[in-house]
Amino acid sequence: MQELISFLVRSIGGLGYWGILILMFIESSFFPFPSEVVMIPAGYLASKGQMNIYLAVFFGIGGSYLGALFNYFLARKYGRDFLIKHGKFFFITPKKLEKLESFFEKHGHISTFNGRLIPGIRQCISLPAGFAKMNIIVFSIYTILGAGIWVSVLALLGFFLGANKELIKEYLHKITLISLISIAVITLLYYGFYRRRNKNF
Repeated sequence: MQELISFLVRSIGGLGYWGILILMFIESSFFPFPSEVVMIPAGYLASKGQMNIYLAVFFGIGGSYLGALFNYFLARKYGRDFLIKHGKFFFITPKKLEKLESFFEKHGHISTFNGRLIPGIRQCISLPAGFAKMNIIVFSIYTILGAGIWVSVLALLGFFLGANKELIKEYLHKITLISLISIAVITLLYYGFYRRRNKNF
């Protein structure tokens, strides 16, 4: 798997911004591909003046959104039974699908936002949204916001820390922890807002 990932990065990475778009599309759709190996190097190249940090982030978010949209429509059109039967071709196991559905049911529509910040969830959180036929506009807003935060964080890590792998690893671990805490807070605020709203009607 690591060799395949390295091959993809070398092959598509040479396409510049379009390479970022393609790789982030792959990462956000069905292939278990780490976004860190795309956006952190992009941020580093931006710090060297070889890329524009804003364009790198823009194309990164664009790729993430298109990949999520692919999963959303795949699930919406073919349904759960199709993915249970053929999920192995998309690197999706029944156990993983069950985990995603449980997360979506627990957190509701906002899971398409906070799920983008959780390792192991972010790539496929669009699938249960597609099963539930979630409103496409709401889905798009939450997905772009979640992807935007994660892509920006990775690009800025590469921009400011450059090739210092140890520091990047340390900060990435801390950022992931902060993200998980933030998700819990955001989810509580989200439910509190809707409960208060429902009481007023």
